[in-house]
Amino acid sequence: MKNGKPLMGLCPIGKFVFSNEDAVRHKELLQEKLRQWQTPFVDLENVLEDGLVKDQSHVDRAVEHFRRAGVDCLFLPHCNFGTEGAAAMIAAKLAVPVLLWGPRDETPLPDGTRLRDTLCGLFATSKVLHKLGVHFSYIENCRIDDPLLHDGVDRFLRAVNVAGVFRTGVRIGHIGQRIDFFWTTIVNESELLERFGIEILPLDMVEFIRHARNRARENRAQYGKETRELRETCVIEEMDDDALVHVLAVRDQMLALVRDNGLEGLAVQDFMSLIDAMGAYCMFADSMVADRCAVGYESDIHGTISDIVVRRVCFNAQPGFLTDLTIRHPTNDNAVLLWHCGAALAFRRADAKVRLGTHWILPSPLSGMPHFPLKHGRITVARFDGDRGRYELAVGEGASVDGPETLNNAVWMEVDDWPQWERTLIEGPFIHHAAMTYGNWATAIEEAGRFVPGIRMVRLGHGAMG
Repeated sequence: MKNGKPLMGLCPIGKFVFSNEDAVRHKELLQEKLRQWQTPFVDLENVLEDGLVKDQSHVDRAVEHFRRAGVDCLFLPHCNFGTEGAAAMIAAKLAVPVLLWGPRDETPLPDGTRLRDTLCGLFATSKVLHKLGVHFSYIENCRIDDPLLHDGVDRFLRAVNVAGVFRTGVRIGHIGQRIDFFWTTIVNESELLERFGIEILPLDMVEFIRHARNRARENRAQYGKETRELRETCVIEEMDDDALVHVLAVRDQMLALVRDNGLEGLAVQDFMSLIDAMGAYCMFADSMVADRCAVGYESDIHGTISDIVVRRVCFNAQPGFLTDLTIRHPTNDNAVLLWHCGAALAFRRADAKVRLGTHWILPSPLSGMPHFPLKHGRITVARFDGDRGRYELAVGEGASVDGPETLNNAVWMEVDDWPQWERTLIEGPFIHHAAMTYGNWATAIEEAGRFVPGIRMVRLGHGAMG
């Protein structure tokens, strides 16, 4: 599920009234569409007659079949009317995210009869879903070739993938400990585990440094080849080969921890112990790791969760980047600078070279800070955060705009109403870190909130809530 689309349980609903032949026809048309859209699904063929749920006696067989298959979500297309009790009981027993839809009804036949009353059946099933406390998404009654259906299924699957972060949990490794003066990144680990199944694995910084230095020593020849390649493709300033090798070893130690411990993300202390031990800033290691998994800088565990969210909504087809919301654009009142260091290399602007240099804020002679601008495009921003048992997930969209150049990794983002964004984020419970990725995914992330009890969804800007 993490590295692709969720597995859908396709549960076509019919009824003994209206045309069974028409119900089967629409079921088959929908199956073909899902295959075209490369949606992984398990249906009820060879489980129930015609592969349709048409009676309450079908509930247990359908539930057992879907449980055995390990479905992540349930699609209840109503193919001629709807057996509302059976549909809702299957959904309640499976306790996975549910999608409800049915094909738009055609004109009555010349004799006045109708092959189906799908819309009527949808109204009935929605009532029973409410009665049983089943949260569901709905695609408006439309024809099977309508783009509304494709977009609705796609949005639902993305929402399911995001909801899984909080429904089935993730493991996050924390390298080091929280820096004393970063009170903004204090989190309640016990509550994250108890409420959302999010496990924080503590990773000792002394052990991490020891293993990284061992890697650097034992793989010096291999790293030597990579350092020579980096010096040909990047601008590397005031950084000898030993320091660059140490950064590469830090990258590989981070990736080994991810692999060996089943982690979906890391929160990293970043400074100063790691920097002093390696003789270099290691944020370039973060950039290389960020191409493969979520990285939260400065021990920001909630930030790592936010990064996982924006990756999940893309089915992990592209990375995320935990940015700082820093300064407003000097001439555009609705634009803000998304800035930090350690951005995924995949986000680099195509015409820009990676430059490794000194830290322009902290007074240090050490090098290793990555500098490269981020590419242009549509942008989605998300921040998961909370205090005192109240958790919220803020999400909004914008687009890159031109603006003054700055250092490290940055892009200017214009939104519909920055003052509204600013006030919402300031009034909390959020901080200055927010995860970004490219694309328009805010509505899908909002929709995930339907399936995650205990998290309030907050829309940044004036987009409609899902």
